[in-house]
Amino acid sequence: MITMKKTIGTIALATTLIFNVSCKDVNKEESMTESSDMQQEAMNDGGDMAMNDNQTANAKIVLNDYFNLKDALVGDDNAKAKELGATLMNSLKSFDASSYSDSQQTELKDIMVDAVEHAEHISESPIEHQREHFKILSKDVTDMVAITGTDMKLYEQFCPMYDGGSAWLSMNEEVRNPYYGSSMLKCGKVQREIN
Repeated sequence: MITMKKTIGTIALATTLIFNVSCKDVNKEESMTESSDMQQEAMNDGGDMAMNDNQTANAKIVLNDYFNLKDALVGDDNAKAKELGATLMNSLKSFDASSYSDSQQTELKDIMVDAVEHAEHISESPIEHQREHFKILSKDVTDMVAITGTDMKLYEQFCPMYDGGSAWLSMNEEVRNPYYGSSMLKCGKVQREIN
C-alpha cells in the first residue's frame, strides 16, 4: 500500500513539474487540481491517518524539529541549520514506531534511516549542500506523515526553480522558500493542504 502511495506521489510530482515552468507563472497555474487530489487521496488513505497519543507525540517532535530546520534555511543561517540538523537527527533516531502495524513499522524504519542520513549531512555541511539534503529529507518527512498522520494543518509547498522542482512542508500557507532563502524568498506555491 505504501509503495502504491509513493508511486502515486511520484506520478503527481512529475505532473507538477510538467505544469510548472517558472515561478513567474506559479500563481496562474490552476491545472494542478487533479494531481493534488491524487496526492491527497494517497495521504488520507483508510486508517493510516488514525493516531494514538504516543504516535502523535512522536510525529510532532520530528515535525517541530523539521520546521525549525526549514526556518533556519529560509533565514540563510548555516550555523543554526547545522545545529538543528543535529537536533532533527536525534529525534529521528528516537522515533518509536512500535505502535504501528508491522508493514508501517517497516516503512517507517526505512524512512527514518534515510532521513537520519540527510539530517546528519545537514549538521555538517555548507548551506548549499544543506539545501540539497533538505530536498530529500522533505520527501522523507512527507512520507512519514503519510503513515503517521498529523493533527496539525500542513501545507506542502513547491518551488519549480530549485533542482528541477522541489517540495517542502510548512505550517504556514505563506510561501517562504528554504531552497533559496532571501534570494528568492517567495518563489513557489502551495501545492496542497494536509489535514
